[in-house]
Amino acid sequence: MPELSHRRRMLVLAICCMSLLIVSLDVTILNVALPAMQKDLDASLAGMQWTIDAYTLVLASLLMLAGSTADRIGRRKVFMAGLVVFTIGSVLCSIAPSLDSLIVFRMIQAVGGSMLNPVAMSIITNTFTNPRERARAIGVWSAVVGISMAAGPLVGGLLVDSVGWRSIFWINLPVGLTALLLTLRYVPESRAPKARRPDPVGQFLVIALLGSLTYAIIEAPSSAAGQTLAFGGIAAAALAALLLYEPRRDEPLIDLRFFRSAPFSGATVVAVSAFAALGGFLFLSTLYLQNVRGLDALHAGMWMLPMAIMAFVCAPVSGRLVGNRGPRLSLLIAGTAMTASGVLFAAFEAETANVTLVIGYFLFGLGFGFVNAPITNTAVSGMPRAQAGVAAAIASTSRQIGQTLGVAVIGAVLASGVGSSSYRDTFVAAARPAWWIITACGLAVLILGALTSGRWARGTAERTARRLESAEIKEAAGVGTVLE
Repeated sequence: MPELSHRRRMLVLAICCMSLLIVSLDVTILNVALPAMQKDLDASLAGMQWTIDAYTLVLASLLMLAGSTADRIGRRKVFMAGLVVFTIGSVLCSIAPSLDSLIVFRMIQAVGGSMLNPVAMSIITNTFTNPRERARAIGVWSAVVGISMAAGPLVGGLLVDSVGWRSIFWINLPVGLTALLLTLRYVPESRAPKARRPDPVGQFLVIALLGSLTYAIIEAPSSAAGQTLAFGGIAAAALAALLLYEPRRDEPLIDLRFFRSAPFSGATVVAVSAFAALGGFLFLSTLYLQNVRGLDALHAGMWMLPMAIMAFVCAPVSGRLVGNRGPRLSLLIAGTAMTASGVLFAAFEAETANVTLVIGYFLFGLGFGFVNAPITNTAVSGMPRAQAGVAAAIASTSRQIGQTLGVAVIGAVLASGVGSSSYRDTFVAAARPAWWIITACGLAVLILGALTSGRWARGTAERTARRLESAEIKEAAGVGTVLE
């Protein structure tokens, strides 16, 4: 990629942020619309889980393929294709006649979404080559998630109450088309110096692993034990096959050498934990505010504003903190705040009183606002720029896996607790185990943030980077390498 002026780099960052906005806004708006969709489409709790998880599942399955494909054939080209497919998928979702068709159209959306975030992050990584500038750019990027969390509940609530839930997908059309035209005009093409070959076997194993695991969790409350165990067994077999097969490829879909870096491995698990907490938190909050308190979509969105505002305010602060002092402090703040929020709901039933409910939302937004920048920065910093797309895709995949599992597990726990009773009578007691799971996710962010951001961890990252660069030099010289 040619060296760009400061103004052009800022414009590229803004365009990439637009893609993140429509993808992340789609999630927050959808959560607010769930009760209206459930009523209109006569869907079960599991059906509502699938409207979220069908999207995140496909997204998680294809992100690494999209990242490596963009490195191979051109990042701008793949990014533009993603904008087109995502926009078309959004239009289809808005006219879905049934729950089944909505789930299918959400999967089409996800195919386009898989080409956006990891590719946009790879474009940012190759545009901002200075580590401090890159950290600040990632902070801005992370703030967009906060914007979506702030705007999503309000915009979604307003649209659902005034026009209907189908209108929540219309907002993607003008943003998607604008981003497409600006990308065509201002984003330069870039690709990795050496093309990576496709890995269809690895891709199939990833899809089998994530699909069977998610199905087993979501359908567990209503399915026979044998069926749940069968899908769980498929997931375990796919994971084992993936771990055996990938190290034997010269150019694997998942480069397991990345995980020799303690910061990278820590960032991956932190991403899963943080986004599992987010997925479960939004799912529980939406159902509680609308189905238990009886609020309409707009007022439910307004109650969630403390969380959204804190996420928006703290994300750029975290980006600057990571750029100036590294990821450790941001991760410790994030883990502490998310854990405290979970404990407040799990042990003190925060949702039953207005003051504690607001404090719980405030704390979770604070923690989530601080967690995104260190995840992204740690995932891509220290890695060879030629593999930026793959490294960013693994980080993005971890987020989507976390959100998928969060909604699946929290929804299954809630469904088991509620049973055939009404939400109003049983929700608080049924949700208590789910809040403890969210607490455990926050604690994982705190502990891993402390363990994987010190001197020892940085040493493993440096050694991993040297090995990867050495392997790249050998490959460039025509010497084949096999993963150790």
